[in-house]
Amino acid sequence: MLRDILKRLFDFQTLTRNEAKDILINITKDVYNKSEVVAFVTVFMMRKVTVDELSGFRDALLELRIPVDLSDYITIDMCGTGGDGKHTFNISTLASLVVAGAGQKVSKHGNYGVSSSCGSSNVMEHFGYKFTNDESKLKKQLDKAGICFLHAPMFHPAMKAIAPIRRELGLKTFFNMLGPMVNPSSPQNQLVGVFDLELARLYNYIYQNGDKNYVILHSLDGYDEISLTSPFKAIFRNGEQMMIAADLKMKQIRQEDIFGGNSVPEAAQIFTSILEGKGTEAQNNVVIANAALALQCIDSSKTIDSCLEEATDSLLEGKAKKSLKTLLEI
Repeated sequence: MLRDILKRLFDFQTLTRNEAKDILINITKDVYNKSEVVAFVTVFMMRKVTVDELSGFRDALLELRIPVDLSDYITIDMCGTGGDGKHTFNISTLASLVVAGAGQKVSKHGNYGVSSSCGSSNVMEHFGYKFTNDESKLKKQLDKAGICFLHAPMFHPAMKAIAPIRRELGLKTFFNMLGPMVNPSSPQNQLVGVFDLELARLYNYIYQNGDKNYVILHSLDGYDEISLTSPFKAIFRNGEQMMIAADLKMKQIRQEDIFGGNSVPEAAQIFTSILEGKGTEAQNNVVIANAALALQCIDSSKTIDSCLEEATDSLLEGKAKKSLKTLLEI
């Protein structure tokens, strides 16, 4: 009974990894009623999730996913947890195209926006991309465009049960924390942005026990990516670094410089203008900064300066735009 678990949680107790896994599996199987599930989700909006709990939730979603084998490629996923409430344009999706344009392979995991008006799936759908979980199509996209897009609901059908509750709440829940952890293709590299430092530490602790290369990003004013609006922390497997825009030879910018609009068409217009080389300096720099860290994640022997050069070239010479064009044609 979830009710007994809820009593324990309301009494400030925590779940073991196995308990967290079993509960999430039961939630996806509609074992509990909606009120119980809302109460359960709410607990983790009022207190921090533990490493064991987050690991258990991740275990459940990985067990229930439809896996896709892209292990013939060295891939990177670039996404944020969302939930920062900052309403930026689609920085990680643009940065993913920049990385693909620079010759790397990107298996981008994404979804519709929950706490913002336009998630990566919203913008890709707007451009006419057809979501698929067909492995041969995804491999073809990687071969030709250097990027494939993994729309989360197609690989995590078990999440169907929770989707309406997330939509109705419209708030940041522990499911936001899980998205980047459950890419169905298990990429060897990951650039992940998180909405607070506590979660950055949790991610680092969990990823330390795995074998992927990773960079975890958090801007100190709350963004789940390098925003260039404040100092940001970058956490790597072998340490962490506090950085500022000047470390990337860039200027600090204002929050309004990277606002993403209030609707999908507005966000798509900003997206297109940046890809076509008509972005503002602030918009371009934010995309380039995130792409550069991703390129360094894939190959740590490269300097940040050479990665910034590669990313700038990919965006401003139209290589990123070509990747999207090819992807949509396939």
